Amino acid sequence: MVMGADSNLRVLDAGVVRPSNLHLPPRSLPLTFFDVKWLRPPPVQRLYLYRLHHHQDTTHLISDLKVSLSKALTLFYPLAGHVRLTPGAPNSNRYELFYQPGDGVSFTVAEYDTDIDDLAQDDPVQVAKLAPLVPPLPKGRAVLAVQATVLSGGQGLALGVTVHHTACDGASSTHFMDTWAAACAGADMPPTPVIDRTLIADPRGLYDIYCKGLPSDDEIEFMSSSVSSIPDDQLLATFTLPQELLHGVKNMLADEAAKQGAPSPRCSSLLAAFSLMWSCYCRAKEEQNQTKTTYFLFSVDHRARLKPPVPDRYLGNCLGPAIAAARHDEIAATGKGGLLVAFMALSDALQEEVGESSQDRWDGCVERVKEAVKSGVLSVADSPRFRVYNLDFGFGKPVKVDVVSVAKTSAISVEEARNHGGGIEVGISLPTSSMESFQRCFADAMQELAGL
Repeated sequence: MVMGADSNLRVLDAGVVRPSNLHLPPRSLPLTFFDVKWLRPPPVQRLYLYRLHHHQDTTHLISDLKVSLSKALTLFYPLAGHVRLTPGAPNSNRYELFYQPGDGVSFTVAEYDTDIDDLAQDDPVQVAKLAPLVPPLPKGRAVLAVQATVLSGGQGLALGVTVHHTACDGASSTHFMDTWAAACAGADMPPTPVIDRTLIADPRGLYDIYCKGLPSDDEIEFMSSSVSSIPDDQLLATFTLPQELLHGVKNMLADEAAKQGAPSPRCSSLLAAFSLMWSCYCRAKEEQNQTKTTYFLFSVDHRARLKPPVPDRYLGNCLGPAIAAARHDEIAATGKGGLLVAFMALSDALQEEVGESSQDRWDGCVERVKEAVKSGVLSVADSPRFRVYNLDFGFGKPVKVDVVSVAKTSAISVEEARNHGGGIEVGISLPTSSMESFQRCFADAMQELAGL
């Protein structure tokens, strides 16, 4: 028994799970221009918390998780591989996702002396308490790692999954997780993934454009920061936006448009949620330069928009950034004003990314992202369409899902609400003082909307 980085964590086993088909041939998947953008950012770390019944044998559950993971990796075998420079490539920036027989996924089994109720609450939780439950990626640019942790008294199981974005986007990683869960629960399996990176054409040489400014090869490593590097006052909290609230935001925006003689805006629940959270975030942020430009970045899935379209089950990345921009003081304005400015900026950004000539601007998207990050950006991880709260391995659905990595990336996580009432829940990570300010601004916004 080895003590973990956190004194409450005991690592019981650190092994490797390999694809169940031992005869898979070696395979190289060249990174596309959609993939190579993600070489530098840290991995995505999701934490699924499950409540267990007293009669459930955790040793048996973890054994089932390993066996079913092995089956899922046979279908998603590139995730058992690693990223490397393409041997013998004429250009020194050509990377590939490479799998060879014997490769596997790091699987850690641990115990943690913390009650599941302390971790699964919506109120702010110390990130340092959650971080030991999501594994780092092993050295060597592995793209997937898993940790199954039994919580105090066997009352809960924490499943931590770390995925590097160069391997796949959220739609692909969700497809993988759904397949793993179905294999474990003995349920109907989802369709198999489409593993073919040649489906992404690059006639304009975007790969080389996106590679400019990347660190040298020996500086690229995929490991996430250690638990000890996370400040004690860094918190992660969840804010639920019920469907009625989102309808209220939409109605308010329609009313304001009508007053101004403008056509009624097409506002999805997701854009309504983004508008509200961006406005609250700017209100809570103490910004000295109130007239500076603030940015909000969210991803758009282009599988169906490419010509020809890419299958839904394509394994890889197919995301483009929609980047909204507006003055900080205008977004932070109380009442209807800030919400309306936020929505209009978000709506324009979405149209810019999906409009008729949007792909003509892709050559400059990396530079636009860099500019937004330099100035200060709030970005989005995950999507309500991933239905993370349906992930059932045979011992029930998760009581809470967190994207722990938002604590390192200035992002918010966005999922479907757990009550399945059509709402959206948002995870945000802030230091203690900023979290208190954000909670006040969020409560004020709720009151304002209730009074409209």
